[in-house]
Amino acid sequence: MDLGGLSGMWGHIVNDFSNITEPSNLKAFFLVIAIDLLLAADNAIIVGALAAGLPPDQRRKVIIMGVLAALVLRIAFALVVVQLMSIIGLIFIGGLLLLWVAFKMWRELRHVGGVHSPGSPEIGGDEHSGLKPAKSFWGAAWAVAVADVSMSLDNVLAVAGAAGEHPGIMIVGLVFAVALMGVAANFLARLIERYKWLAYLGLLLVLYVALKMMYDGWVNPTVGVGTLFG
Repeated sequence: MDLGGLSGMWGHIVNDFSNITEPSNLKAFFLVIAIDLLLAADNAIIVGALAAGLPPDQRRKVIIMGVLAALVLRIAFALVVVQLMSIIGLIFIGGLLLLWVAFKMWRELRHVGGVHSPGSPEIGGDEHSGLKPAKSFWGAAWAVAVADVSMSLDNVLAVAGAAGEHPGIMIVGLVFAVALMGVAANFLARLIERYKWLAYLGLLLVLYVALKMMYDGWVNPTVGVGTLFG
C-alpha cells in the first residue's frame, strides 16, 4: 500500500469513495470502520484513565494533546505503513512500551492515600474519588504520548490489513478513529475520576492490549520476533 506522500492521500480518498458502492470497496470500508470502533473505544478508555486524577483544566489539555498526537502519529505511520509491516519486532516493542504505561498506571493507582483529586465541576461528589492527583501534568502527558505511539502503531497495522488495496478508506478510517477517541476520552476520564474501580478496568485493558501486541509481535510469521529464532 503506497500512499504517495501527503499529496497523494486526497487522490486515494477520492478514488476509493467515488467507487464506494463496489463490493470490494464497501467490504473494506465496513471492515475498517468496525476495527476502528473497537480500537477507538480501547484508546479512549486508556487515554481517559491516564488523564483521570488531574484537575479538570489539565485533564482536558492532556486529552487534547493526546488526540492531536494520535492524529499526527497515525498519519505518519500510514505514510510508511509498507515499511512498518516489514520491520521485525516492531509490534513487540510497541507492546513493551504499552506494558510500561500499564506499570506506571498501576503504581499511581496504588497511592490512594494523601491528597485526593480536587474534583471536577462536571460531576458532583467526585471530590473523594481516591485517585491521587499527585500525578503531574507532564507525567500524564508523557504516559499518554507513549500509549499513543503503541496504539497508533497497532491501529495503523490493523486497519492497513483490513483496507487492503484501498488506502483512501484506510486514511478516512484512521481520522474517524481519532475523532471518536477525542469525543469519548474526556467523558470517560470524568467517569473514572468519580468511580475509581473504572480506573482498574482501564488498567486491565491497557495490560491486555500490551500483552496482545507482545504476543502478536512474537508469533507473526513475517515481522514476529519468533522468526529470528527459527
